[in-house]
Amino acid sequence: MNTPAHLLLGAAVMGREGAKPLIWAALAGALLPDLSLYLMAGFALYVQGLPGSVVFGELYYSNLWQTIFSIDNSFIVWGALLALAVWREAGWAVALTGAALLHLMFDLPLHHDDGRAHFWPLTGWIFESPVSYWDVRHGAGWVAPIEALVSTLAAITLWWRRPGWVLSGVTLALLLAEGLALRNWIFFFGAD
Repeated sequence: MNTPAHLLLGAAVMGREGAKPLIWAALAGALLPDLSLYLMAGFALYVQGLPGSVVFGELYYSNLWQTIFSIDNSFIVWGALLALAVWREAGWAVALTGAALLHLMFDLPLHHDDGRAHFWPLTGWIFESPVSYWDVRHGAGWVAPIEALVSTLAAITLWWRRPGWVLSGVTLALLLAEGLALRNWIFFFGAD
């Protein structure tokens, strides 16, 4: 899934009853599995000036980047943190870790050849799904509309809870970003 979809879904599922601190925590948790990618790719693209083909064709698959992705995309790590949050009865931490795990649950079946080692440190095995959220050669043509629908329903759920103007604006911005991301995937990857 595109990151905005992860954020909308995580906030809708884990930000129960419209409690603002839980929604903010869920937004953060849904972002954390992708944050390292944004930081590393942003640095490589905009500070080092590397072309996208190098960043996403070489660096993305490098041992260093894949090791970092293994840690921040690990069901084992996030599951242990969720267990700790539940044990400590910390609602915000449950929302954060639960949203991160939800992110991983949707990433696992939607990455064809760009998946992550979701079961680190037990194994470095990477599931190669037959389906991709972005690659039209592997079903993105039908995944993208479903993702857009789920994102829209998550946004409506969040607005229904009346979280206030700031979170309503963040929700709208995420929904627009999701629409833009889908348009870009279709434009850049849709035509073969």
